[in-house]
Amino acid sequence: MPWLLLTLAITSEVLATSALKLSNGLTHPGWTIAVATGYITSFTLLAQALKLHLDMGTAYAIWSGAGTAAIALIGAAFMGETLTPHKIGGILLIIGGVIVLNLAGGH
Repeated sequence: MPWLLLTLAITSEVLATSALKLSNGLTHPGWTIAVATGYITSFTLLAQALKLHLDMGTAYAIWSGAGTAAIALIGAAFMGETLTPHKIGGILLIIGGVIVLNLAGGH
């Protein structure tokens, strides 16, 4: 159950960050509401996952790392942002770091 909550928290954070780009500097009311709702939902789900005894450092690393990687890919796929070899390398390092944290004993 905590891993499901963490996955939903990541998804919510990624949707909120995507909406942030679309909000035009928080000037579009509909997208601004989506941003606020997404981040509140994400933090609430992350807090609940931590309450169910996920290691804080591991959970946060996964939450932020997966979100960062997903946003970089979404930006390249749907928002016209560039995906350079350096960015791809950085994404792979983030994913590798999350894997190492999990192997190091995050329950």
